[in-house]
Amino acid sequence: MSVLEIEIGGVCAPQYGAVKDAFAANLRDRDEVGAAFSLWVGGEPVVDLWGGWKDAARTRPWARDTVANVWSTTKGINAACFAMLVSRGQVSYDDPVARYWPDFAAAGKGAITVGTLLSHQAGLSGFTDPATMDDLLAGEAAAGRLATQAPIWEPGTASGYHAISVGVLATALFARIEGRSIRQFVAEEIAAPYGLDLAIGLAADQADRAAEMLAPPGMGSSSIGALNPAQVAALTNPSLDPRVANTAAWRAADLPSANGHGHARALAAFYAALLPDADPARRPASPAAIAQATAPRIEGVDLVLGLFARWGAGFLVNSEELYGPNPEAFGHSGWGGSFAFADPKADLAMGYVMNRMSDQLRGDPRAMALIEAVYRSV
Repeated sequence: MSVLEIEIGGVCAPQYGAVKDAFAANLRDRDEVGAAFSLWVGGEPVVDLWGGWKDAARTRPWARDTVANVWSTTKGINAACFAMLVSRGQVSYDDPVARYWPDFAAAGKGAITVGTLLSHQAGLSGFTDPATMDDLLAGEAAAGRLATQAPIWEPGTASGYHAISVGVLATALFARIEGRSIRQFVAEEIAAPYGLDLAIGLAADQADRAAEMLAPPGMGSSSIGALNPAQVAALTNPSLDPRVANTAAWRAADLPSANGHGHARALAAFYAALLPDADPARRPASPAAIAQATAPRIEGVDLVLGLFARWGAGFLVNSEELYGPNPEAFGHSGWGGSFAFADPKADLAMGYVMNRMSDQLRGDPRAMALIEAVYRSV
């Protein structure tokens, strides 16, 4: 089957034909290998598309139930888990982290709040002592190491994207508050009750469903930036090879900053449930808690990303039309190209997953084409 003959599966309401055209053009003209895209509008699914290949050899077609590692798009799920605890009255974003985790107060970090940590202001963008991939995936040992570490910058004065470390810290904190890790919580409180194919990591018996993550030669996290101490810690210690996402060790980790697996349909449905007008029966957190989670806590040029960003309590709040024209939109994007977000003003939510990773932090033409087509159609 040639690229011109790639079959696109799924459904697309007639009004959104431009979205299907953009999806097809990604596969035909923009070097897409395999992908899926889903859109909800007004509380209803209107687009659910998939196509291409799960593997580099292009021998395994992308299927309806194919899942992919979504990298930092996972952080939106992480943020929602904390919003669920806020909604249930189990924690406040203004609570000091050390209230639940006394060791975290070491090295002058006693005033860092849950909201400060989730919005990448804690000064813990990564390890400051040499670390290996095994160290990064060491769970509680990794969290304990970060908890006793001195901040790289004064907490609360700037954001510096905690690319992986926020997940290491978040699941350790979450377990101290709620009793379960975020991986377990997602399985029991999000995936099962709402019927969503989302998971932190991926069970070994589900590996055949996963798309192979593909990357150009030489692509790694250290190529994003390694000039200042915040970047060095976040991106080079250790440096991440994007192909690590295909390994059993990565899939086994509880890492709600980067190893979430799912498909576009589940991401879009989940974000649709976070909208103010969502069906109360399917709403995981109250509108008040989501409003707190998505209110910008800091904005400006991020120390690690080197880009302007508006951070809520774990969500990336729209700026520079990253997620369409409305500043109220919130979500998260992942290394290589995946994204998911909700737009309360337009009452829509969408999700996109793929396996051919791009080195563009913003402005990926695949994402831009899909988002632009959606807003032309609503």
